[in-house]
Amino acid sequence: MRPVAVPKLFENVRVPASNTLLGEGRGFEIARGRLGPGRVHHCTRLIGLAERALERMCCRTASRTNFGKPVSERTVTLEPIAESCIVVDHICLLVLNAADHMNKVGNKVAAREIAMIKAAAPNMACKVIDLSIQAHGGGVTTDCGFAYAYANTHTLRLADGPDEAHRRQIGRLELRQHMN
Repeated sequence: MRPVAVPKLFENVRVPASNTLLGEGRGFEIARGRLGPGRVHHCTRLIGLAERALERMCCRTASRTNFGKPVSERTVTLEPIAESCIVVDHICLLVLNAADHMNKVGNKVAAREIAMIKAAAPNMACKVIDLSIQAHGGGVTTDCGFAYAYANTHTLRLADGPDEAHRRQIGRLELRQHMN
């Protein structure tokens, strides 16, 4: 086992006032300002990953035959392909809406839309990757890359806060909107 690196402590460090961004004690504010664009970035990457999984699902089912007929022609295969198409486009539109809202009114006002994509995009990608795994015969080997993609996608559900935190924020913002 490799030894764990111990982080170095900075003691008695002085930062010139001219090098301070926004002012003392406002570091979290700076970090929060990057969360919205960062979340859009993560979500667009997840959309691309899901689109690739859908493409591979289609190619695989079109190339496989079962009882003399391509697997892609069977209802049991067409349903997950259609479902994947719907959810990928749905999340794509949600992300475009959030990005547009951020550009027009700023990240703080677009908090609801940002939280929506953060909660929805990883779940969508996990679902599409899972359906693609099933279309490939359920094998979760390192050959296809699906296990790695699924694990990374599932991890993004926790990055920047779990789904529950984002859904709670969405619910509060929605209630506030209707209570005024």
